Amino acid sequence: MNDLTHLNDAGEAHMVDVGEKDSTKRSARASAVIQMRPETVQAIEADQIAKGNVLQVARIAGIMAAKQTSNLIPLCHPVGLDTVVVKFTLDENSVYVEATAAVHGKTGVEMEALTAVSVAGLTIYDMCKAIDRGMRITSVQLEEKSGGKSGSFVRKDQAS
Repeated sequence: MNDLTHLNDAGEAHMVDVGEKDSTKRSARASAVIQMRPETVQAIEADQIAKGNVLQVARIAGIMAAKQTSNLIPLCHPVGLDTVVVKFTLDENSVYVEATAAVHGKTGVEMEALTAVSVAGLTIYDMCKAIDRGMRITSVQLEEKSGGKSGSFVRKDQAS
């Protein structure tokens, strides 16, 4: 038996059978950083981006993306999310994105949280690219998860 759950004993990709798993409360928190010029951060804060309110649109995009994760990531199970929360913190030259996803279900929501921060970051890029094409989306990472057979995980380095 191998340790990669998306590979069967023959080494072939397959969808994990979660039918016999217990339905439990599961949550995950992920983050990403969008690095940009200070002028871009200031324009976001002042709501001076021509396409609209960047953070409001990025929040909705992140939530919508989390809900579509199984359509985007092969072998991901569709889950009936209980909640997705997307938050932003701005500093001088970056926007920090954090998403938390939760479900009562048979499989975890790490991919939903990671998808939410990724798409929120891409949305910020799209909305601000007219004034700053040099933005970088970095440090997309799982911060913590709880629930399920594998238990809890908390990132120890906490570096973003």
